[in-house]
Amino acid sequence: MSKTVTARAHTNIALVKYWGKKDPKLMLPQNGSISLTLDHFYTQTSVTFDSNLNRDQIYFDDQLLPATKSRRISRFLDLVRQQSGAEAYAAVHTENHVPTSAGLASSASGFAALAGAASRAAGMNLDNTALSRLARRGSGSATRSIFGGFVEWHAGHDDASSYAEVLQDPIDWDIQMIAVVLKATRKPISSTAGMARVVKTSPYYPAWVKTAKTDLKRMRRAITAKDLTTVGQIAETNAMRMHALNLSAQPAFNYFTAATLTAINAVTDLRAHGVNCYYTLDAGPNVKIICAGKDTDVIKTALQRHFAPEQLIVAKPGPGITFTETE
Repeated sequence: MSKTVTARAHTNIALVKYWGKKDPKLMLPQNGSISLTLDHFYTQTSVTFDSNLNRDQIYFDDQLLPATKSRRISRFLDLVRQQSGAEAYAAVHTENHVPTSAGLASSASGFAALAGAASRAAGMNLDNTALSRLARRGSGSATRSIFGGFVEWHAGHDDASSYAEVLQDPIDWDIQMIAVVLKATRKPISSTAGMARVVKTSPYYPAWVKTAKTDLKRMRRAITAKDLTTVGQIAETNAMRMHALNLSAQPAFNYFTAATLTAINAVTDLRAHGVNCYYTLDAGPNVKIICAGKDTDVIKTALQRHFAPEQLIVAKPGPGITFTETE
């Protein structure tokens, strides 16, 4: 009898970002990265390998996806079959509690959950380090969503040396993020395509790799010291350098909207008035505000001059991947 394995993985938001691959097939990044896993946003995926199926069946929020929209997932399942020796096709049921392709790390939680559920359903018994390597093959940032708290992804130079590990979990100090959900729609250019364009055409890319390495060292020290101010300063600067690369690509592109700039300006204004908060952005319009829980009310009050309350989502540090199994 086939067993069904369900995995839940949470999104992570990079504080020191990776932006660019040196090996697209193995998903090896040009530079390492550090992230914070969040409790509010997650993906839950169930996988069953079934010899009665004649193709993979991928259900997304209870809707069966046509083969044209599920190829990336089937390719990942092929990798699991190759590594495990399993031959059957799989039924995959995914519930995504993250706005998809909007810069809130839906692919990170999605492929982390898929890697966990599929590998266990196929009979593999991977530890979390090996699981992070496998998840990386689906989406680079998924390697970090295997773990909770602050996580570092080591860039590495081959499949074995590129994996994530915990820097700090549980987190026993006051840090959180407020996500400003501006546009839960598909972004104008995918992260994969954007990275490739930047690596190929930006004259500033070598400087990015160099400064990112320095940011990693400084961020590790700031996390160890539980220094919210330094964590926020590094994250904000690192994010804007990443987006500057996009503007320097040929042709240039960006993920900002007018509302993105409104949120950025609101954070800057709050900080000018003594509130210790900082912004970061990934490949999408949404802004994440790094702050202490004690400042939640004052920050949300200021932001509600521009945004509806339901657009402001408070997220605390979140857990690593979890599993349930049924026969």
